[in-house]
Amino acid sequence: MDNLSDTLKKLKITAVDKTEDSLEGCLDCLLQALAQNNTETSEKIQASGILQLFASLLTPQSSCKAKVANIIAEVAKNEFMRIPCVDAGLISPLVQLLNSKDQEVLLQTGRALGNICYDSHEGRSAVDQAGGAQIVIDHLRSLCSITDPANEKLLTVFCGMLMNYSNENDSLQAQLINMGVIPTLVKLLGIHCQNAALTEMCLVAFGNLAELESSKEQFASTNIAEELVKLFKKQIEHDKREMIFEVLAPLAENDAIKLQLVEAGLVECLLEIVQQKVDSDKEDDITELKTGSDLMVLLLLGDESMQKLFEGGKGSVFQRVLSWIPSNNHQLQLAGALAIANFARNDANCIHMVDNGIVEKLMDLLDRHVEDGNVTVQHAALSALRNLAIPVINKAKMLSAGVTEAVLKFLKSEMPPVQFKLLGTLRMLIDAQEAAEQLGKNVKLVERLVEWCEAKDHAGVMGESNRLLSALIRHSKSKDVIKTIVQSGGIKHLVTMATSEHVIMQNEALVALALIAALELGTAEKDLESAKLVQILHRLLADERSAPEIKYNSMVLICALMGSECLHKEVQDLAFLDVVSKLRSHENKSVAQQASLTEQRLTVES
Repeated sequence: MDNLSDTLKKLKITAVDKTEDSLEGCLDCLLQALAQNNTETSEKIQASGILQLFASLLTPQSSCKAKVANIIAEVAKNEFMRIPCVDAGLISPLVQLLNSKDQEVLLQTGRALGNICYDSHEGRSAVDQAGGAQIVIDHLRSLCSITDPANEKLLTVFCGMLMNYSNENDSLQAQLINMGVIPTLVKLLGIHCQNAALTEMCLVAFGNLAELESSKEQFASTNIAEELVKLFKKQIEHDKREMIFEVLAPLAENDAIKLQLVEAGLVECLLEIVQQKVDSDKEDDITELKTGSDLMVLLLLGDESMQKLFEGGKGSVFQRVLSWIPSNNHQLQLAGALAIANFARNDANCIHMVDNGIVEKLMDLLDRHVEDGNVTVQHAALSALRNLAIPVINKAKMLSAGVTEAVLKFLKSEMPPVQFKLLGTLRMLIDAQEAAEQLGKNVKLVERLVEWCEAKDHAGVMGESNRLLSALIRHSKSKDVIKTIVQSGGIKHLVTMATSEHVIMQNEALVALALIAALELGTAEKDLESAKLVQILHRLLADERSAPEIKYNSMVLICALMGSECLHKEVQDLAFLDVVSKLRSHENKSVAQQASLTEQRLTVES
């Protein structure tokens, strides 16, 4: 280290005189010292103030510019040296050197800039201002097709520099995308797929850029899907496959790329992984099974890619996925159920699947998870059943297959995601009067619904519970169902639902309340009164923002409430006539007609 101090003193003099031989010797000494102890040597370099002199040794004319750039690259491996390199004014001359034709100069300059940018806002800013990124991208473009080892090393360094420059920085990533870096990197990957270091660098760069929404369109216009699948097929190491997965997952969120990946044969690779890893208990294999099956489900989220794999229910992929459901592996059961939920996104697919026994497979799966079951599997199987129940023709078939009984076993679940899907499935199934009546008289179900109507922490569960309560009344039109709901304390929730911010929910509540008033007003009047229904209706009618159907159904309900003495009195006290008479000139004909009828009724009854 004493030698180092001497070298630094000597370098200060020779850097000014530019005595070439002694300069080269001093620089070699520095590189040696850095190789032996980088941190300590870097500290001494910083303390000596020599960094400021390096800028003058980085000129295109300087014979030692490559060595100086190499020294800067070495010292910038230390976090504490990056800002001093920027402050010493080294970025601009380094960026100028990117215009050199000398391969060694380019290599060391790329390393120096890449290391200065690593995790350093100041470094990135300075390179950005000096216009370094565009020059590097131009180099990548022009050198892309040359496959000799020295060139591949330079390409790897340049890719690494761009990665350090833009890592976790959305605006710099967007800048690179606008400069057209994506097609260039995809081309690099295709040409240099035999070079492990360069391939790895491209994959990491893709992983960073693919997170940005604006990158997806550019990726979709390249043959990235084909290149990644080709690369994936060659990999046997877990770590390498994991790296490719990390790029595939964000890219596969784009529907166009989903289809390209399916057409490139990714699904077959994923199915093979599942087959190979399903019985293994090695941690890497379990991870790969999960990643592979999750990606498979993601590919099915695109309408075109899903339909291509469904192939009218005859597709080999669809058949393989079906075989996952009875498996003993929870991850495969989950992926299988989620895949079915994704296939069940149009009526034709749903009808085909129900006719071919998929409901029974899902019910068997749910049965295996009733006691201390896997919540994600429960949630996925219920999602699939809910989607299958959407086409009208499937409802009766699913009811007679015993789906409601299978679903009701999960009433005791304390998990909001399971509760939410359970409610959605039941709501989809009860269009038929008989089913609605049967469920509406189920006291345990109704009591649980009333309890969930108060789940303020889980808006989805709360909303679905209210909607199911209302649906039970609307579809059954049954006095017994209304009595069960009144006795369980459900009326106040239906009244609150009438004030929902969603018009569809408001409407469902008002129709259910009108049926209650028409069929069982005597039983419900006390609850309707204490829930302040009349005041709420007055507010809905007076509010100009209320939708026409809300005004219409509110007036129908007012008329129905007139049969109750206490509610009739409340209507009179609130001067409804004023509000209703204004609505006679409403632009909506149905509202105007109902306003005339309601006005007559209020006048006669007053």
